Formats: sequence, C-alpha cells, structure tokens
Amino acid sequence: MKKISMAILMMLYCVQLSAQHTFRLGDSTFLLDGKPFQMISGEIHYLRVPRESWRDRVRMAKAMGLNTIGTYVFWNMHEPEQGRYDFSGNNDVAAFVKICKEEGMWVILRPSPYACAEWEFGGYPYWLQEIKGLEVRSKEPQYLRAYNNYIKAVGKQLAPLQVNHGGNILMVQIENEYGSYSDDKSYLEINRKMFTDAGFDGLLYTCDPAADVAKGHLPGLLPAVNGVDDPEKVKQLVKENHQGKGPFYIAEWYPAWFDSWGEKHHTVPYENFLDRLDRVLAAGISINMYMFHGGTTRGYMNGANYNDHAPYSPQISSYDYDAPLDEAGNATPKFMAFRKVIAKHLAPGATLPEVPAKKPVITTPVITFERSGALFSQLPAAVKSVQPLTFEDLKQAYGFVLYRTTLKGGSSGTLKIKDLRDYGLVFINGKRAAILDRRLKQDSVNITLPEGTITLDILVENLGRINFGPYLLKNRKGIDGQVLFNGKAIGQWQQFRLPYEQQPVVKTSVVAADAPVLKEGSFTLNTKGDTYLDMSKWGKGVVWINGHHLGRYWQVGPQQTLYVPAEWLKTGQNKITVLELIKPAQTQVQGIDHPILDVLQ
Repeated sequence: MKKISMAILMMLYCVQLSAQHTFRLGDSTFLLDGKPFQMISGEIHYLRVPRESWRDRVRMAKAMGLNTIGTYVFWNMHEPEQGRYDFSGNNDVAAFVKICKEEGMWVILRPSPYACAEWEFGGYPYWLQEIKGLEVRSKEPQYLRAYNNYIKAVGKQLAPLQVNHGGNILMVQIENEYGSYSDDKSYLEINRKMFTDAGFDGLLYTCDPAADVAKGHLPGLLPAVNGVDDPEKVKQLVKENHQGKGPFYIAEWYPAWFDSWGEKHHTVPYENFLDRLDRVLAAGISINMYMFHGGTTRGYMNGANYNDHAPYSPQISSYDYDAPLDEAGNATPKFMAFRKVIAKHLAPGATLPEVPAKKPVITTPVITFERSGALFSQLPAAVKSVQPLTFEDLKQAYGFVLYRTTLKGGSSGTLKIKDLRDYGLVFINGKRAAILDRRLKQDSVNITLPEGTITLDILVENLGRINFGPYLLKNRKGIDGQVLFNGKAIGQWQQFRLPYEQQPVVKTSVVAADAPVLKEGSFTLNTKGDTYLDMSKWGKGVVWINGHHLGRYWQVGPQQTLYVPAEWLKTGQNKITVLELIKPAQTQVQGIDHPILDVLQ
C-alpha cells in the first residue's frame, strides 16, 4: 500500500512539473492561467555561481519572497570559438532553469547576444571582431548569420522550457537596452523573427532605461523599463509605447552598484530603498532586482567601461554588488529588510519560507608555497612577426602575451607602446624597467639601454574588453599598433601565448627580484567551508585552487580577497597556484573568514 501511494505521489509530481500554463499580457497586469500575476524577480547569473550552489541560491531567493529569477545568457561562454558550443557543467543553463522550476520559481530569460552586465565584451565572443566588416548590433549580414546560429543553439536548450510548453520561462528578452545604442526598428524586427524561428514562441519583450524606451522598443512587444521606480512614471512610459496599456515591468531595479579596479566598494544603505520597493509593489508593478545575487566573475570574464569622457575602467572579479545576497550567497541586512517589505504584499494566508542559515566559513592554515618558477623560464614556442600581433591575431581570447625583441644598446630615449591593451610590464635584459597602465593613460617611459645587444620584453595582460557604449568593436587586446623607441618603430617580434585558462604546472627555477613568478603550494583541511584568500600583501595576479580559476587580485583595490566556495575545496589536500606579476618575493597566503573590500565612505 505504501509503495502504491508513493507511486501515485510521484506520478502527480511529474504531472505537475509538465503541466502547461498560460502567460499573457493583460491591460494592467500579467495574467498567469488567466489570473493577475505580479512578478517579484531577482537577477542571478548562473555563470557567476558554482553549479553546486545553484539550488541554494534559488532557495534564498524564495526565502526573500521572490517568485521569479532573471538571468542573462552569455554568448562568449557558450560559443567560445566559432561553431564550438558548450552547454555543459557550469554552462548548463537548461539545468539551472529546471532547478528553478523544481524549487517553484519562474524564470525571465535574457539570451540576447549583447548583455552588458559588466561581462567581458558585453557577452560577445572575442572572435566576432576578427570577421572583417562585421558590425555588432546591426543588420550587417555576417553578424546576423553568427547571431542566428547562436540563438538557434540557445533555442535548442531553452525553448522547450517556456511556460507555453510546460516549462517555467515566462518571458524572453530580445536585444538589451538597444535604445541606448540605436533606434533601428527593422533591426529589432529581425531580432524578433530570429527568436521565434529559434523556438521562442512565447512572450517576448524589450527593456531600456527610461530615456531610451521609445528608441529601443519594438511595437507589438512589451516595453520594460530600467532604472526607474516611480510608479506613475513607469506606467506613463509603458503606456506611451504600448497602445495605452500595461502590464508594467521594471526589468532592472538597482539596489546598489558594481565596482571597478582602483575605486572604492560601492554600498548603498537598504533604508534608501524600502519605501520605493513598497510603493512599486503596492502599485501592482512587476519588478526584477538587478542584482539579487551578484556572485563572482571568474577567470578573465570581467568587462570594462570606456568612453570619450572617462578613462578605461575594468571591473573587479567580485560581483558582490552590495546585493541582498552577498558574494558567498548569505543573507545581508538588505535581504532581511526587503523580505519584510515583500511579506506585506503576499496573498492572504501565504507565508515565506524560513531563511536558510548562514553558510559555514573557515580559516585555512597559513599556506607557504613549496615551488616557484620564473614565468619567463617556462615559455611556449614563439610566434614570430615583423610588427607586434594582437591577442586576436594570435587566436588567443584572454590572459597574457609576452612580446620579445632585441635592440642595439648604449642609448637613452622614450619607449612608446601605441594602443597598449591593457597592462604592460616592460623588462630590459630581464629586469623590470616600467609598469604601464591603460587606466592611467600610460603608454610611454624613458629608458636607458645598456651597451651591447639587449632583450626587450613586454608582458601584456588583457584586463577585459569594453562591455558598454560606442566602442564595442575597438576591443583588440595586447599591442594593437607599433612599439617606438625615440620615434622609430621596433620590429622583429616574438610573441609567447600565455592564456593561463587552466591551472598551470609550475617548474621550479630561479626567480628574479622583480619578474613575474608562478607559485604552487598545498594545504590540508579537516573540514570544508567558504573562505576568502587574503591577497592584501600581494601585488597583482590570478589564483587557481583545485583546478578552479578564482579570478584576479590587484593591490589597487577595492577587492583584497578572493572568495573560495566550500564546494571547490576538499577535506584532505588542496592545491593552490598563484601567478604574481609584481611582488615575486611574497611567499604566504591564508584563507580568512570574511571578505575585504575597501568601502566607499
């Protein structure tokens, strides 16, 4: 009898999961199965959260009172090289959407090729800019062809998970804040058709900042609004562009902001938002908090800002965002305050789940590195050319490239690197002569060359491609021009490709006092927990633990620690590798029980 009952329960559960719903636009509200539905959504980017933690983060969203999760899909992670798609592991967006469904949460999907999102190249794959004549966000045929291939691949993964097919994806966004870029409605119509051809046959929408809604909206689709939370203004903007009707949706509501290197960590008191959130919910307006949980931008996937009025500004690896859920996925005071506001607007008799307990944190033993090797002593085969080659010329997306040549010595003058992208360390016969930083508009240094034939090395780091604005296609990395000494171009270069995507093997060698170094060590844990690697005494570089690329650290701040999820640690021995660019003498590091972010006072 018990077995029969369990079988019936499982059958009912499966029926519930596959049940088809209707989701459509009413004149003033969304209608789910014909009844008014208010989305209270929060943005979580599955690629900024370890797959092992997806369910925990979704449960935290539910505990704050959210009923929907918003997420971008980043093209460059799913098609890293043209024609090669990856929807496995942490890239398995369909698994993320299904977990949301299993936890009783709806999804708003944002899979357009351009995302912005403080993400490398705004989500575009680096190889797009190497297709001659290609223009992003345009009707240029090569771009549309690549776009169409990508969105069809995404459609195979996600179109079956739309609400009208028994899934939990309520709406799908085409393009992204296009009105801030241009206003070509025929281009938007091509977007719409490609989405429907890819299987996205449910509700589509556009979203734009308030000032750009009219430019970025495609007639016939719902225009969502970003960055405004005055109910009357939101309703006015939507009605003006949607035949005098709703429903009304704030697609990006900002409870805080992101950080860039060399700045202070942004924090915004939750008290500033409580009345505004209450007012929006009371007005029946649907909302998506950007971000509910930021997580971490792992590897080299951070983007950068740049325009005619502001210098190049790359973003940090932590995407904490001062969001309601912190970088590690714990509830903050902002979370608890928002939860109280949302609780006021629940349906009669509805209650919120208990807030899950804070995750365990640990302090690791002090880690002393057992092996060190000079970066320049373990180089791959060189690629030779007369003029310097960019990362893209070398078919390298991210990381580092070492440029090497020889010069006749015995003179002094100015070394100038035209279009340094983005951070360069200059060495003369292996000794560091200068550090040049694009953020600070540095591209030149006065140097003295000793007598004889000298070796000139320039190690260049790609700090992240521009993710917003008019310069999306001015994003080539490395040295994108000539290197001049006293006005004369230097030729005959060797380029050494150092992508450092995977955790490198360190070959022990003598380390110079000021040259880049790879360090390898291990540490033993009896229990696992989240921890934060304290890099505050180090200079600049990247870290791997147990094969996972944790991201960048840099003494300029605000980020002084790297978050290490418990899921990436092991009881027993753990392996750590550091690539340090400017302070090779550092020998120790430790995981501590809290993050360090230099806060804007």
